[in-house]
Amino acid sequence: MTDAIDRSEPLPDPGQVEHEHPDVTGGWLRPAVFGAMDGLVSNFALIMGVVGGSSANDTKPIVLAGMAGLAAGAFSMAAGEYTSVASQSEFALAQIEVERSEILRNQRGEEAELAVMYVEKGVDEDVARTVAAQIHRDPEKAVRVHAREEFGIDVDDLASPMLAAMSSFVAFGLGAVIPVMPYLLGVESPWTAIVVSLIGLFACGSIVTRITARSWLFGGVRQLVLGGAAAGLTYLVGNAVGGLIG
Repeated sequence: MTDAIDRSEPLPDPGQVEHEHPDVTGGWLRPAVFGAMDGLVSNFALIMGVVGGSSANDTKPIVLAGMAGLAAGAFSMAAGEYTSVASQSEFALAQIEVERSEILRNQRGEEAELAVMYVEKGVDEDVARTVAAQIHRDPEKAVRVHAREEFGIDVDDLASPMLAAMSSFVAFGLGAVIPVMPYLLGVESPWTAIVVSLIGLFACGSIVTRITARSWLFGGVRQLVLGGAAAGLTYLVGNAVGGLIG
């Protein structure tokens, strides 16, 4: 049981109580994780589809498809991530400007609104009114607090579109190169690519659980099953199409 807080003691310096958390707002972690997963799963499935529709000894179309899938997917992911994050940040900034206008136009009403928010969080009404009044002494500080309390936006920590795009690009490329690597090294058997890709899927799923509440075994097996199923189904499609056009 923890000791009760002595409220007569002065508050500690902020630097003494701060602690770090991993990035959970999508600045770089989300695009990196999804990029690596998507790169591995999509290129593994693509290669297996080409394997299913190609002759046994012809690896050229497999390598071509794998490298084309890597390049196209990486550039597509980067472009899509940049647009998505940029649009999200622009929307957030627009909402912040709306909030700034409201605070400048109706400061008393916005101050009362902030006090109500704190009351709903369990703060005594008198304390809530005092805190809201102190915050509203500085309009810019009030904008930041309202943005955080009303729509969960940290004005000083908006996600960077370029960082998200680069994270997605690099991660997708790293994931996508795994299934094609054996062919680039001269290995012709698809089983080598399959084994390497399944190991990669399990490893990626396990690594992701380091920032979640799931066990590494659960995350690894889940990603292996899902990625393996995608590749297996795509192989069947490639085999069927290859038979039709062969």
